[in-house]
Amino acid sequence: MNTPIGGLPAAVLAAHVREGTVTGAAAASAAFERMEAVQAGAGGLNAILHVDREAAAPGPSGKGALAGVPVVVKDNIATRVMPTSCGSRILEGYVSPYEATVIRRLRAAGASIVAKTNMDEFAMGSSTEHSAFGPARNPLDRDRVPGGSSGGSAASVAAGIVRIALGSETGGSVRQPASFCGVVGVKPTYGRVSRYGLVAFASSLDQVGVFGRSVDDAALGLGVIAGADPRDSTSMDHAVPDYRASRDGGSLDGLVVGRPREYFPRSLDPRIAKHCDACLDALRAAGAEVRDVSLPHTDLAIPVYYIVAPAEASSNLARFDGVRYGLRIAGDGLKGMYEATRSHGFGAEVTRRILLGTYVLSAGYYDAYYRKAQEVRALIARDFTSVFASGVHVLFTPTAPTPAFRLGAVSDPYEMYLSDVFTATANLAGVPAMSQPIGMVDGLPVGGQFIAAHFDEAAMFRAAYALEHALGAAGAGSEA
Repeated sequence: MNTPIGGLPAAVLAAHVREGTVTGAAAASAAFERMEAVQAGAGGLNAILHVDREAAAPGPSGKGALAGVPVVVKDNIATRVMPTSCGSRILEGYVSPYEATVIRRLRAAGASIVAKTNMDEFAMGSSTEHSAFGPARNPLDRDRVPGGSSGGSAASVAAGIVRIALGSETGGSVRQPASFCGVVGVKPTYGRVSRYGLVAFASSLDQVGVFGRSVDDAALGLGVIAGADPRDSTSMDHAVPDYRASRDGGSLDGLVVGRPREYFPRSLDPRIAKHCDACLDALRAAGAEVRDVSLPHTDLAIPVYYIVAPAEASSNLARFDGVRYGLRIAGDGLKGMYEATRSHGFGAEVTRRILLGTYVLSAGYYDAYYRKAQEVRALIARDFTSVFASGVHVLFTPTAPTPAFRLGAVSDPYEMYLSDVFTATANLAGVPAMSQPIGMVDGLPVGGQFIAAHFDEAAMFRAAYALEHALGAAGAGSEA
């Protein structure tokens, strides 16, 4: 075997482990060695928060789809072996008494969970600068952010620590960092993957997503964790297809790709637009039909998202009060303890969103803000339903309006929120979406996004495999 273990696609590595030509312990050790190399020093990635060294201990190789494959997971997904701190001081050192369904499914498939990754505190951010444990860095340029809130997972895949990682999405927190780091990031349909054991931010939006070094890595990872779960009442009992069925590329004959005009505004960087146009040309060459379509309520997504998500966060984060688990700081009576614990434990961005959410839910404002936002959210979802009912199978758009920005460069919260302008719609509508690398701008990767109808991830992967095949390594790495 000439390729180093860490460079093997996840499916190939698992096949070697099942055949006995590579051990799971050797694969985990390779991940730890790479982890140490990229984490070390003042300019280290700071992508990893907790490590499970026992994952490298010799043991049975396993026969599952991910036999021996090392995986890292975002620090808001519950594990019993490592802490689940959510990037926050209020849960620093907290170890869950149970594991998330997605963790149990990874282990059942033979994967080794080697580490937990850095993240924006409680998944509230678009840069992983809002972690209580310091910002993560982009492995392609250490002076830039890896995106967020799942920046540590995206950076771990981009840096070659692992081929598959788990993140979470509320408004683009898998797809945007995937774009910034030049990897694949998948947000499945709401209800496709169990949320049991995912620490709640905004329950009607939150989902577990998958990062892969390639489309096939991501397809393999999603296939393992998808499926109904009786522990999650929002989990849907839909059959899970073989997402890897179209991995050999092939024709896109019969596939209709929609180009939503609202995602290509005049303000879009012309270099990103040029890469997207080249992708649409490649899809046409593979046999797809490309149609211009409209999603007329797109421009309302960000204001709607930043009412709905903080409102749900205000409710969900009320449980972190110093009474039951996590940080406790003594104060003057019970109310004083609440105030001291939450003031010290939560960072500025989490505090900002809790206050915003509490305001829009308060008496006299609920109807004007939260109820109205939910009504507009229904219009956004209806836009997608109408387009897919018209015969369009997938939509293609930019993933983010810019490449990765420099650490500390975006200090205005509203400007930061606009980083999710092309991604938040899919969360509000509950439809599946994914990002894959489509080129470079100023030496930094940019992503293209596919969006599909509810539970039609298979169509999305079919298009993504074909585009990856058409672009090749050179195309995805080319400058506009």
